[in-house]
Amino acid sequence: MLYEWFQHISFAYPIFFGLFLLIPLMIGWYVTKSKEGQGTVLVSSVRNFAGARSWRNTALHLLFILRLFAMSSLIVALARPQMRNDEQFVNGQGIDIVLCLDISGSMLAQDFTPNRMEAAKNVASEFIDNRPTDRIGLVIFSGESFTMCPLTTDHLVLKTQLFNVESGLLEDGTAIGSGLATGVERLRSSQSKSKVIILLTDGENNGGLIDPNTAKEIAKSVGVRVYTVGVGTEGFAPVPVQTPGGVVMQREKVNIDEKLLTQIAVETGGKYFRARDNESLKNIYTEIDQMEKSKIEISTLKRFDEHFSPFALAAAALLLLELVLGFTLFKKFP
Repeated sequence: MLYEWFQHISFAYPIFFGLFLLIPLMIGWYVTKSKEGQGTVLVSSVRNFAGARSWRNTALHLLFILRLFAMSSLIVALARPQMRNDEQFVNGQGIDIVLCLDISGSMLAQDFTPNRMEAAKNVASEFIDNRPTDRIGLVIFSGESFTMCPLTTDHLVLKTQLFNVESGLLEDGTAIGSGLATGVERLRSSQSKSKVIILLTDGENNGGLIDPNTAKEIAKSVGVRVYTVGVGTEGFAPVPVQTPGGVVMQREKVNIDEKLLTQIAVETGGKYFRARDNESLKNIYTEIDQMEKSKIEISTLKRFDEHFSPFALAAAALLLLELVLGFTLFKKFP
């Protein structure tokens, strides 16, 4: 218990521990003085001195031991043991961000580990953890779009919704325009000075009721900056396909409309990225995290609880006890 207490204790003036060097000097002085005080007396018989070395002679050293403990307690008190408590206050101006995630069947392609969708979810989760003061929402799209989670600072709920995403929740397809428009709609009423969409897809627009260029113009009018991410290796990728005989792997060509994604990003003030594997996808989100900095002010209040008084009181009590015993039980008579 005492060890655990000292684990949380620091000392304001540890230099005073150097006074412990006086302890062996005091012991040496006491031993020397004790030997010098032992004289030689010649007597005709030792019969009358039998039992003269009583308990009192042995216990007389108790006074010096009390003085040593008092000295030690006083040194610890002078070093000022204290317990430090830090309180952090975070004030910041966050960014409103919507993660717009493609969940079409092709996102199950296994050119990423374990597949594109799971890799995207894992990296997005790390991105969320790194943005503690931001409001973040989640929009999913395939042949249609849906708001999975509105803008929120409750990132635990957001991540729960993120990991509940799976292919097949919506009609299949790749409605980039619808996904982007839904994301913009979530940010339309935002009062944040910085509004961002991160749109991730692995294909070409082939559905939805809103044209991608129309959605882009809406984003520009609302002041939304769009970062677009194309995911997929070069050439062909293995994709699981459901057949009457079960799920089989087929190699399908990777078709990403990089021209469209670049246009959306550039015209809204964002940037287009291409992710060809897990590592590059992670680096993309890291780069976006660096570009979109939140203004955060962290102030730390340091408080110290003093714990020197028990040692000071112990030193005083030990010295008082030595004084009382010296003038009573161990009083020396001339």
